[in-house]
Amino acid sequence: METTLSTTHKAGKDSKPVIGITIGDLNGIGLEVILKALSHPKILQLCTPAIYGSSKVVSYHKNVAELDELFFQSQRSAERLARDKVNVVNCWSDSVNITLGKATEQGGKYARLSLDAAVKDLKLGLIDALITAPVHKKSMQMAGFEHVGHTEYLAKEFNASDHLMLMASDALKVGVVTGHIPLREVPTTLTKDLILKKLGILNESLKIDFGFERPNIAVLGMNPHAGEEGMLGNEEDKVIRPAVIESKKKGINAFGPYPADGFFGSGQFNKFDAVLAMYHDQGLIPFKALTFGSGVNFTAGLPIIRTSPDHGTAFSIAGKNVADSSSFLHAIFMAIDIYRNRTEYLELKKNAVKKVKVEEEKEEGEVTVSDD
Repeated sequence: METTLSTTHKAGKDSKPVIGITIGDLNGIGLEVILKALSHPKILQLCTPAIYGSSKVVSYHKNVAELDELFFQSQRSAERLARDKVNVVNCWSDSVNITLGKATEQGGKYARLSLDAAVKDLKLGLIDALITAPVHKKSMQMAGFEHVGHTEYLAKEFNASDHLMLMASDALKVGVVTGHIPLREVPTTLTKDLILKKLGILNESLKIDFGFERPNIAVLGMNPHAGEEGMLGNEEDKVIRPAVIESKKKGINAFGPYPADGFFGSGQFNKFDAVLAMYHDQGLIPFKALTFGSGVNFTAGLPIIRTSPDHGTAFSIAGKNVADSSSFLHAIFMAIDIYRNRTEYLELKKNAVKKVKVEEEKEEGEVTVSDD
């Protein structure tokens, strides 16, 4: 399974990528962690940030976070960004009522305006990667957003029928076969083909986006004790194990299925480059317990680069200036790293194609010289 990749901005491998940042729900901690992360002294050396929102709203949250030393350049569009400054691309001019800690229709409306504008510029090649601040599902629904979340929206916008939610940190990477669906629907949703697709996406992403040459992937079972040889369920024998066997025939180093509790409890996950869980909480609970603050949500399988922090809107602490920006900072760094890895991969692939063509031309032009 191969994804058509793109690195949008026409910059060299060593040039700074342009990173588009959506504000998420303006009533949550999104802009607080964004601005705190962008205050890191190395950010402007590594990338050109572009926040999609409103200078007025950004200024409000800047004051709440007491970041007097942080300066930004207000822009009408992303066509002329200040390369050595934090940029704010203004997506609206209306006055906005900010109700910190509350789910409101306005919170969803402006989160959507920010997202739509950033995605438009991503398609135009004005930005190289996208980082999305958290949104609140209720606020988005009130504003008429018909998708379950960012992942589903981006998959539709970039015509990616196959994608994977991948929680990633330096120490642990966990993908999930089924994402935002009720737990009762997991057994009927799991199929051998679906697991094979997710393994293919995960394997390809580990190679291209994270630089693993031959990644080893652990596959979890669905039932307690991985079914206990059929006593506690047969999904392992009928669906999961056959998918693992088939994936090995396709050249993927997949192993399992493993019982999830013992796998994480014993530290067995340390022996693998990534883990494929069967459902959302099976993968995200141990991931967040082990890596909270350094984890990043990455959507694998898309032609574009999208990361986000591993937390939500955190309405309960919005406006209190106590939000930890570590995860958002890691999301920025990971987006930059993936951009560079993809750029290098595409360049190597391009050079390999050129080499093959040159060798073919040489063979076609060979002339046999005789002494006769």
